[in-house]
Amino acid sequence: MILVYILMSWLPNLRENFIGELLGKLVEPFLAPFRKIIPPLFGTIDISPIIAIVALRFAVVGLNSLVAMAFG
Repeated sequence: MILVYILMSWLPNLRENFIGELLGKLVEPFLAPFRKIIPPLFGTIDISPIIAIVALRFAVVGLNSLVAMAFG
């Protein structure tokens, strides 16, 4: 969802349709804390979604490890 939301930002007015608004409601609460910590580069390049995807990936790997240890 995050990747689709990022790609939608490249096309004008795509975020303003129903799917864009729905993705915004789902993705923005997750991205908001990262945007507070990481300012845009050069004033326009927002790398917070990349950091959010990396953090989400670490969480998935961690949960997989915990489940493997618990039920291993």
